[in-house]
Amino acid sequence: MFIRSVGSDNRLNAFREEVRQFCREKIPAEIRRKQEKSQHLEKAEYDAWLKLLGEKGWLTGKWPKEHGGLGWEPEQFLVFEEELGKAGAPPLINFGINLAGPVIFTFGNDEQKKKYLADIAKNNTWWCQGYSEPGAGSDLASLKTRAVRDGDHYVVNGQKTWTSWAHWADMIFVLVRTDATVKKQAGISFLLIDMNTPGITVRPIIGITRHHHLNEVFFDNVRVPVENRIGEENQGWTYAKFLLANERLHSLSFAKFEAYLAKIRKALDVVKDGGRPLSEDPTYRRKLAELDVRMATAKALMADQLAAARTTGSPPMMGAAALKLRGTELQQSILQMGLEVLGRNGPVYQDLALEQNWDGEFVGPDVSAGLIYEHLYRRAATIYSGSNEVQRNIIAKGALGL
Repeated sequence: MFIRSVGSDNRLNAFREEVRQFCREKIPAEIRRKQEKSQHLEKAEYDAWLKLLGEKGWLTGKWPKEHGGLGWEPEQFLVFEEELGKAGAPPLINFGINLAGPVIFTFGNDEQKKKYLADIAKNNTWWCQGYSEPGAGSDLASLKTRAVRDGDHYVVNGQKTWTSWAHWADMIFVLVRTDATVKKQAGISFLLIDMNTPGITVRPIIGITRHHHLNEVFFDNVRVPVENRIGEENQGWTYAKFLLANERLHSLSFAKFEAYLAKIRKALDVVKDGGRPLSEDPTYRRKLAELDVRMATAKALMADQLAAARTTGSPPMMGAAALKLRGTELQQSILQMGLEVLGRNGPVYQDLALEQNWDGEFVGPDVSAGLIYEHLYRRAATIYSGSNEVQRNIIAKGALGL
């Protein structure tokens, strides 16, 4: 466990116990049961839990107080993440609280702050992200979705892809091209769009996990009020980079890491070799210790980046890149160890076991399906939020001048 001075800091220890007690008392029994089995939650189940956190102010605890947050210090946020993971709580959904919210309170006008921030903090509005396109992923500035000014509206046409939870979302923040005659980074604007606007179509993408949370989003003459633009026209790339730094920061969820490790430890106790549980095998004990050290290092780096973000709203791009590199590779290493522990049962992906009404028998430990699901999905961790190759280029340019 890493938290600077947590062991001797009575205030943080008291907060840790408060989070533990809250989770014990407030996580609904059915949600707890499904989380233990790694079963998929319905939107209403996520919503119920996130609203409970919103009522405590904890969804946006690290937001500045002047914008409705609690002004948490980095160590406090990491305590919060740790305890959610250990309690088996549903994961946070980043798009409103860690992406749209900071952009709005940093670059939005007073009317936009009033309109959107309170609903994000209470989880009354679900957001999704309209960045990637079929021809613009890591090279995001090559996006083609157009927004043409028509009086007090923009008319938006184009397509976004890999849009997580678009089928649940109320709002989407979108990068659009508003000037095609200038350098590609210079002609982009940042719009907030109501997902119920006529002309928006959402189509599911079913990935390797056989589960639906990714989507394509199509815009066909979608009329968006100019008042929904963040900041200045054609300055959206500035806001996009700010958001990307936050996205890279929060592509790491130590709550999830704690949950993965809890499942792996459970599997180690169940899976046996020569009649003895793998938890007694020195090789696996060493691997767990190595992962604990790597996680402590990643948490230290996260704390530094959170501290930097407290004054600017977003961490430096180079620091966020370094954290994204270290954290996503750690995530994949944890899940790879999970497969090693499952051994011969690792290739058996019982995806139906993750559905609510499944009543079959597990092949291997009952944590198997959840670990394999996460292993399959998180192969993309080193690609989404900007591929790790892009992050290395950012570091090479910023630190080495290459």
